[in-house]
Amino acid sequence: MGENVTLTCADGVTIGAYVAKPAGTPKGGMVVIQEIFGVNHHIRAVADRYAAEGYFAVAPALFDRVAPGIETGYDGDERKKGSETKAKVDNSKVPYDVKAAIAYASQAGKVGLVGYCWGGTIAFQAACDFDGLVAAVGYYGSGIAAMADKKPKIPLILHFGDKDQSIPMADVEKIKAARPEVPAYVYSAGHGFNCDERGSFDQAAADLAKTRTLDFFSKHF
Repeated sequence: MGENVTLTCADGVTIGAYVAKPAGTPKGGMVVIQEIFGVNHHIRAVADRYAAEGYFAVAPALFDRVAPGIETGYDGDERKKGSETKAKVDNSKVPYDVKAAIAYASQAGKVGLVGYCWGGTIAFQAACDFDGLVAAVGYYGSGIAAMADKKPKIPLILHFGDKDQSIPMADVEKIKAARPEVPAYVYSAGHGFNCDERGSFDQAAADLAKTRTLDFFSKHF
């Protein structure tokens, strides 16, 4: 369903992106932000699913500045490779990449953003700081609690799992207290519960989060 394209960022750097187009006229654009495993099979599948829902989906390759084309799996050495690659990323450059994806997605009209894991944190940052978005959704972003004092300027919802070993419930409560206007849904699940290629996948939590997410985006498109 998808194709690979090249995005040119505001600082002149080019990165890759996976683009999935809907069958008919798009409802709008959807930027899909990766986990720490690159724009791998799962993230491409997520983009395909948003395209099937009518969105022009764009998944920018945030690793391309340090390791072009890299994607990993979820276990053992693959996980380690993903973590090591993420550690090399200059976080001050990530906004350039995400903004380039937003601009590309805007050819389909209004643009939303959804992010997972690392991308969940970026979703919160984007909702607070970036222009060109009408709504954003973050799944289990471990860095959100540290920036919970920032105020989103667009509608935002968040998803967390109460068995997430990388995001203590104290962090979720901190986010809820700091940002009571942002719905933060908690599921009986662990980190990565939306990914059907991980051992932590939870069908019930993924389905409910998907329903809430699609309903939320429908309201703002």
